[in-house]
Amino acid sequence: MTGPTFVLSFSCPNKPGIVARVTSYLFENGCNILAANQFDDTESNRFFMRVMFNILGGTDPARIEAGLAAIAEDLQMQWAFRDRHARKRVLLLTSKFDHCLSDILYRWRTSELAMDIVGIVANYPRETYSHLDFTGIPFHYIQVTRDTKLEREAELWALIQVSQADVVVLARYMQILSDGLSAKLNGRCINIHHSFLPGFKGAKPYHQAHERGVKLIGATAHFVTADLDEGPIIEQDVERISHDDTPDDLVRKGRDIERRVLARALSFFLEDRVLLNRSKTVVFRN
Repeated sequence: MTGPTFVLSFSCPNKPGIVARVTSYLFENGCNILAANQFDDTESNRFFMRVMFNILGGTDPARIEAGLAAIAEDLQMQWAFRDRHARKRVLLLTSKFDHCLSDILYRWRTSELAMDIVGIVANYPRETYSHLDFTGIPFHYIQVTRDTKLEREAELWALIQVSQADVVVLARYMQILSDGLSAKLNGRCINIHHSFLPGFKGAKPYHQAHERGVKLIGATAHFVTADLDEGPIIEQDVERISHDDTPDDLVRKGRDIERRVLARALSFFLEDRVLLNRSKTVVFRN
């Protein structure tokens, strides 16, 4: 069965009949479900679901969406409905360390990450990245200092609005966003932290780990909130190390972890697999 493919993702207060209500509606309106994932959080008493489906027989997607909107209102859903092939708009923020940025660009150019990059924002000049190919991508140099932080952040927020970015990715962007901007970007700003949170927070986490003689290091991709490095975690990974590893070895190995963790987190977001659950996330990986 073929037809345009859409993704419905939602959360709502849990009660009997949610799955039947949604799937019956889709069936009765000429839709064929291709994949479905669900999770019932007994702690928050919320239900989470992601459904991917075809619309068959030439049915107008707008009519399907209108019917889902009525169900969403009745069930008090927080929901999203999107054409699976509609690319999300991504704004990348970076600083001096460009390993995550270059990795994302490679995955984008090879179509591993299906998205539209609407711009790159850096607090270092363009020549800092002369070894990277920014062809077709608007580049914005926004230098941030302690005295100009509020002014530059207002400039950044205006750029986010003008570019209509669906998600902002902090690809090792070494500036702390203000509480106000963090609130405006709630649920759509992803940061990569060079540590396995919670633990070893703040500056030089690999050096902290080395001093403690850890046997595992890691990285964490999370949503940005006003609480520094405390946002809902999307993805994490680790790698085993030994007493032979120096702090420089840990940094080098850590960069590899950071790249893959951020890429996976961004991929999950682009495919509507990440749903906020208070201070946590529900991630439908498959």
